[in-house]
Amino acid sequence: SYYRLQKHNHSARGCIVVTMADSSHCFYCREDLGGKRFIRSEGKPVCVRCHTKFCANSCAECHRPISVETKELSHKGRHWHEECFRCTKCYKPLAKEPFNTKDERIMCVKCCSRDAAPRCHSCYKPIPAGIESVAYKGNSWHDECFTCCSCKRPIASQSFLSKGDDVYCNPCYDEKFAKICVSCKKPITSGGVNYQEQPWHSHCFVCSSCSKPLAGTSFTTHQDQVFCVDCYKSSVAKKCSGCHNPITGFGKGVNVVNFEGSSWHEYCFNCKKCSLSLSNKRFVAEGKDILCTTCGNKE
Repeated sequence: SYYRLQKHNHSARGCIVVTMADSSHCFYCREDLGGKRFIRSEGKPVCVRCHTKFCANSCAECHRPISVETKELSHKGRHWHEECFRCTKCYKPLAKEPFNTKDERIMCVKCCSRDAAPRCHSCYKPIPAGIESVAYKGNSWHDECFTCCSCKRPIASQSFLSKGDDVYCNPCYDEKFAKICVSCKKPITSGGVNYQEQPWHSHCFVCSSCSKPLAGTSFTTHQDQVFCVDCYKSSVAKKCSGCHNPITGFGKGVNVVNFEGSSWHEYCFNCKKCSLSLSNKRFVAEGKDILCTTCGNKE
């Protein structure tokens, strides 16, 4: 709420004209007050000069006495000359204007509103109510002051990212901090995968043969290229000399036996005649056939 003052005119309310017949003397200087103007202070007659010197209120602004010859304004036990009652910020006269107080300072409505407004974290000027602003991490900015610390352009209502106490628009953040995809050489702004300690966009990490995305699926490598399981089976994997199916390294065919340029699933490396598993056992090669030592000695 704001206050309004009423003016007090001492000469209208405190002075008494004394006739020669009603002769009296000033309580302080003993001057004869017959026929002169005087003030009765606490029941004692006081001349105008002594009242100003000993009895008058002091102005809260200029600290000089407020004589009965001038108009006096008062508020909450303090007193001012009419011309001294001004806004402490803009010095606007407030004798006839609404005002407010803050820390015993008198301010006009406009300055009080500004003083109470939050300060912009960039330019430190007030942000009046109704002005577009940005609030972030307990601080406030004018819209035009909330800028990318790299390109200095206002971020306004756009999305942004932070690094420590600095804020960046998305393009500047990506340029400065985002990982670069090994395949397309563009920044990875969200998601992505890591393979062999290198970053990829999810849509860039694909099978070398069919271009199927591999993120979240099983894949394998051959000669520094990545393949989905189907392409590896059909295009790259060796064929088992036993079952003639691809040896992929997946499932139960993880272990592989290699001998003289041929390969077998471990579970397919059996004696050609008695089907005995020869994994980790001695065997005999007879042409393209593999035999256990027993069957081999029977030949």
